[in-house]
Amino acid sequence: MKSKPQIFLVHGGDTFKTYKDYLRYLKTRTVSLHKDRWQDAYLDKKLGRKFEIIRPRMPLSDNAKYEEWKIHFERFFPYLRNNIILIGSSLGGMFLAKYLSEKKFPKKISAVFLVCPPFDDTVTGEPGESLATARFKLKPNLSLLEKNAKKLILMFSADDPVVPISHAEKYRKKLKNAKIVIYKSKNGHFLISRFPEIIRMIKNL
Repeated sequence: MKSKPQIFLVHGGDTFKTYKDYLRYLKTRTVSLHKDRWQDAYLDKKLGRKFEIIRPRMPLSDNAKYEEWKIHFERFFPYLRNNIILIGSSLGGMFLAKYLSEKKFPKKISAVFLVCPPFDDTVTGEPGESLATARFKLKPNLSLLEKNAKKLILMFSADDPVVPISHAEKYRKKLKNAKIVIYKSKNGHFLISRFPEIIRMIKNL
């Protein structure tokens, strides 16, 4: 029986300058019993019959460290096959951008989708939040990212209050062949339950 093509999805997360900032965030953040996100049931419904969807739970996503995520990510490599699709959402997108710009991926990649990926630590997050502090900071040269991912699509929302639209232009200056899509609105930081555009792009690969 022929194996299904794989989709590997890296979720988002938060990082903080100090442990005190992290504790303040835990005490004040909004909590909810309901999370209807496009990355979950919707993706399964639209693609689960034809694709094997892998969603690793990245370590300490509320106070993430790049080195920890890198170790966990690489543990999956023996189970991955050629022509894989990689999706990174928010901090997960920045993680993939950093990893694929610094390391040669061991498998052939069909496409990489980065959804609202921060470019640097000029995000509008919680007090004390800092992507650079946790060593998610991108290096100046992103050329290996494009070599790893022959098809690279970055998606942003013009009304995103977390990752400003200026981040799209920062990526555009560094990437020669990437496709950058800016939507008028995806409910801010892609807080949406349906994402038909990415489904169509994946099906058209």
